[in-house]
Amino acid sequence: MKVAVLNYTGSVGKTVVASHLLAPRMNGAQIFAVESTNETGADLGLSVDQLRGEHFGRLFRELLTRDDAIVDVGASNIEDFLAHMMRYEGAHEEINYFVLPVINTGKAQRETIKTVAALAGLGVAPDRVRLLFNRVETSVEEEFPSLLAYAAKTGEAQANPKAAIFENEVFELLADLRTTIADVLADQTDYRALLQTTDRADHNRISHLSNMHALRALARPVDRQMHAAFAALFA
Repeated sequence: MKVAVLNYTGSVGKTVVASHLLAPRMNGAQIFAVESTNETGADLGLSVDQLRGEHFGRLFRELLTRDDAIVDVGASNIEDFLAHMMRYEGAHEEINYFVLPVINTGKAQRETIKTVAALAGLGVAPDRVRLLFNRVETSVEEEFPSLLAYAAKTGEAQANPKAAIFENEVFELLADLRTTIADVLADQTDYRALLQTTDRADHNRISHLSNMHALRALARPVDRQMHAAFAALFA
């Protein structure tokens, strides 16, 4: 499966989606970051091939040879990305799904509609355009009613309210530590046992061990929620 993550607006969690939601569930898919200014999965320790929007030709050739890939398109590069995609007839067919993360702000929702319209203009079929509701506080239905109504009315995108990532401090902690949920859960270190044997006067080590134990405790339920969101997104 080949997935592009994009939105005309920034700061909606595209890299979180690529790194924490998609990458662990897509057979080790290579991440291509079409980005020139912001964080990418490389900042979290993932293998990322970074390029700019005008390098679409190179990306297109890479996609032709792969079964699985994640294309993380930064807001600063989406114009070039879409413009160059138009030059290659049928190029969008090499991407199975276009995932549009969106947060609950007026600008983000307006820019998401703009992105949906741009993809429709390229000829992307509506069932290949999927909205992903990010940083949800309580309920997608309560926080994104206008966007859900737009998708239902126009039929230009799939908007499953269960395709949601809820607000959680774990993502900021992971960014600070430059790691991923998958790496945290793969770590077999028994931090609780180490805490019991560490000198109480060693405050730095105590802090590190307790932080790592707490991070794992946060990461487990978020990982389960990510599984549910992934299933709903591609249902």
